[in-house]
Amino acid sequence: MIVDSDTVLAHGVGGSTDLPVPLEYAMLGAAWALTVSFAVLALAWRRPRLDPRSPGRALPPRVTRTVDSAATRALLAALGVAFTGWVALAAFGGEPGPTNGAPGAFYVLLWVGIVPMSLALGHVWSYVSPTRALHHAVSRMLRRDPATGLWTYPAALGYWPAALGLLAFVWTELASPEPGSLTTIRVWLVGYLAVGVLGGLAFGRRWFERADPFDVYAALVAALSPFGRRDPTGHSPADRRVVVRNPLSNLAGLPIDRGIVAVVAVLLGSTAFDSATGTSWWLTQVQTWYAGSPALAVAYRALGLLAAIALVALVFVLAARATGGLTSVQRRSMPAELAHSLVPIVVGYVGAHYLSYLVEKGQRTLIALADPLDRGWDPLGIGGLAPSYWLSEHPHLLAVLKVGLVLTGHVLGVIAAHDRCIRLLPRAHHLTGQLALMLVMVGYTFLGLFLLFAG
Repeated sequence: MIVDSDTVLAHGVGGSTDLPVPLEYAMLGAAWALTVSFAVLALAWRRPRLDPRSPGRALPPRVTRTVDSAATRALLAALGVAFTGWVALAAFGGEPGPTNGAPGAFYVLLWVGIVPMSLALGHVWSYVSPTRALHHAVSRMLRRDPATGLWTYPAALGYWPAALGLLAFVWTELASPEPGSLTTIRVWLVGYLAVGVLGGLAFGRRWFERADPFDVYAALVAALSPFGRRDPTGHSPADRRVVVRNPLSNLAGLPIDRGIVAVVAVLLGSTAFDSATGTSWWLTQVQTWYAGSPALAVAYRALGLLAAIALVALVFVLAARATGGLTSVQRRSMPAELAHSLVPIVVGYVGAHYLSYLVEKGQRTLIALADPLDRGWDPLGIGGLAPSYWLSEHPHLLAVLKVGLVLTGHVLGVIAAHDRCIRLLPRAHHLTGQLALMLVMVGYTFLGLFLLFAG
C-alpha cells in the first residue's frame, strides 16, 4: 500500500525469514486447530445455538439512554465532521510529501482503523459518519425526514453498490498509478461525501445501510462486536436496550441481501492480493512483466486484484452450494446465508496483515495531522512526539499475534458456518453438507498464513 508518493510502507515486520515462527509449524497448527474444531462441533454442537434474538445481558438503562440520546448523536456527528474537515485541510492546503497526514488518515485511520473501532464499540460509524451527518443537516435544511428519500431503495440493488464502492477504493489503493497523491485523496474525499449526501437524499437511511461502502464495511465488522440490542429487528421499540451478547449470535443476525457475498469477497480478496504483491514471486517475477510501463503496471495490478476477488467468491459460492438435500432454489441461496461466516476470517486476516501497520503508521499519521497546513500548529500537543516501534521490535510477540488472529478468525468462521448449516440443512446432510465448505476454510487459512509469512 502506498500512502505518499515517496514512501512504500510495509504492513508487518517483513517476510518469512523475519517472522520467528517456522511457516510449516504455523500451517500444522492451523490444520490441527480447524480439524479439531470441526470434530468437536460435529460431536457436541448438534443443534443451532447462535440466535441474535437471545436476551443477552442488559447493560444499565442509562447506557441505552446515553447511546440513543440526541445529544450523543449530535456530539459524535460533529466530531466526525470536524475530523473530516481537519483532514480536508491537510488534503487541500498541506504540502505534498511524507509529512502530510491526509493519505494516512484515508488509508490507515479509516480503512484499517474501522475494524478495531467497530469490534470494540459496535456500529459507531453510523454516529460519526460525515456523510450521514451532512445528509442529516441538508435534509433538515430542506425540511425533509432524513430517514426517507425521494424514492424507495430498489430491492434488486441489495449490497451491490457498496461492493462496487469498496472495489473502487481497493483499486485506488492497490492498483491505481498514484494512490497516495493528494489529488487522489481530494477526489475521493469530495466524491464520497457528494455521493453519500445525494444517495441519502434519494433513498434515505437505506442508502447508508446498503450502498455506502464504508458504512457497510463497518456494519459487517460491528456484527462481530459483543454489543447488541435486546430486539435487534427493531420490531419492539420498547425493548431496544443495549445488551452484551455472544458475538457469534450478533453475527448470525447480519442482514442477508443481494451482493453480500461480493462485499466479503472484495474485503478478503483485496487483502490477499495486497499480501501477494509483497511476495518475492511478485517482486522478482511479475514486476518484470510491466517494468518501465506505468500503464502496464496499472493493468497487471488491476487484473491481479480482480482475479483474487473473483477466486475468493467463486470458490466460496461453489463450496456453499455443494450440499445435498436442498432444492435448486435453496442451494442458490446458501452462499448469501453463509456469507456471515467469512466476516471473522476477514477480520482476522485484516488484523494480522495490517497490525503493526495500523499501530506504527497510525501514530505517524496522527502526529502529521497535528499540523495539517505545515504552519507550526499543534493544538493537541502531539506534534513533537516520535512514533514508537515497540511492536516491530518484538517480532516473537508480533508473530504470535498475527498467527493467532488468523487462526481465531478461521475457527470462529467454522463455528458460524456450522451453526447456520445445521439450521438450514436436512439432518442427514448436517455433516456431509459442510465438507466442501470445511475444505475451503482450511484452504483460506493455509493461503492466508502463506501470504502473511511470504509477504
